[in-house]
Amino acid sequence: MPLLTVVVPAYDAAAYLHRALDPLVAFAAAHLGAIEVVVVDDGSNDGTGALADAYAVQAPEVVRVIHQRNAGHGGAINAGVAAATGRYLKVLDADDWLDSLVLVEVLAELARREAQGGIDLLVTDFTHVRDGRGDRVVRFDSVFPARRLIGWEQTARFARRQYLMMHAVIFRTALLRRSGLSLPEHTFYVDSLYVLTALAHTRRIVYLPVSLYRYVIGRAGQSVEADTMLRRVDQQLRVTRLALAMLPDPRDVVSGAVPVRLYGAMMHYVEALCVVTSATLSRGGTRAHLAQRQAFWAEVQAESPWLHARLRRTLFGASSNLPGRAGSRVTTLAYHAARRVVGFS
Repeated sequence: MPLLTVVVPAYDAAAYLHRALDPLVAFAAAHLGAIEVVVVDDGSNDGTGALADAYAVQAPEVVRVIHQRNAGHGGAINAGVAAATGRYLKVLDADDWLDSLVLVEVLAELARREAQGGIDLLVTDFTHVRDGRGDRVVRFDSVFPARRLIGWEQTARFARRQYLMMHAVIFRTALLRRSGLSLPEHTFYVDSLYVLTALAHTRRIVYLPVSLYRYVIGRAGQSVEADTMLRRVDQQLRVTRLALAMLPDPRDVVSGAVPVRLYGAMMHYVEALCVVTSATLSRGGTRAHLAQRQAFWAEVQAESPWLHARLRRTLFGASSNLPGRAGSRVTTLAYHAARRVVGFS
């Protein structure tokens, strides 16, 4: 059984899939049995499937390929998780890559922790690779003590630029399955649902202060490109509503069933989703967009007055639900700030 499964959802990724797979195949050749790579060809229309198959022929002991009808990013992740045989699992988007030298250290840490009973979550830093603007590393050293087995009660608050995005996390595969993970199909922006679903079940955590994941920003046509996000705002709204529904009941926090710091981490993430969703609608600026935005905040207020009040108290939350066109202009400023914060720019 490999220690780590790397799931690579791939749709029309022939132009850059090699960037994700070459380092992994080379790494696996030097560390036999340590990792497996599951490429999910999600109904691609280009040569993605054939390219992935070529890698499987080249390294059959490492690379497996799943060909499926197009089900979207969530459907591809679902298929990868179902097929994984590794004790731990990392999702790697087809246009990104992992640092091979750092992966050596990550696997050594996973092996050490597995020998001691295993962990639920390994957190690492990650790097935004930003075309023409220099790379930026997102670090979590102010949140988690380094290289220690900890629980949520030993963590600190997340700063504004610190979010446990999919790029930062490696979950125990059994925990992902136990969490009931089932991401919506044909829907973008499900990364947050992947993280939040599993995060709610984590209790044993280790943080390594190394940057494993290289997250490419600025590629034309990316789902997080501003105009693309506006075109897909209905999907963004769907994901944000589902994320809101995942927040634990505050009464469970009071009773101690849910760790306070875990709840804070989830709330921190959901707040950012609310801001970006609301601000994207404001950026659209049409009557229909503004009506959707108003309805969204009314829905939050009706379902959870406490959550609505909390979001309004924050800088981003307050600026993202101001009424009218004047409020929309203010929200547009918050939109650009929020995109920088969560890494969409």
